[in-house]
Amino acid sequence: MYVCICARVRECEVRTAIRAGARCEETIGDACGAGTGCGSCLDRISDLIEEEKPADTLLPMAA
Repeated sequence: MYVCICARVRECEVRTAIRAGARCEETIGDACGAGTGCGSCLDRISDLIEEEKPADTLLPMAA
């Protein structure tokens, strides 16, 4: 599935960039071009960054 239509960047490419160390929308753009056009995909990129955070950096849920 495409995350960024402008740059034709797929979700797997964004996830690969995140796993390689990209931690914000700007570094994702530098790595694969996503988010560098119209910007409508920046929310989805942000969501993917959150999804890819290692489990040890997540805060425990309150009971």
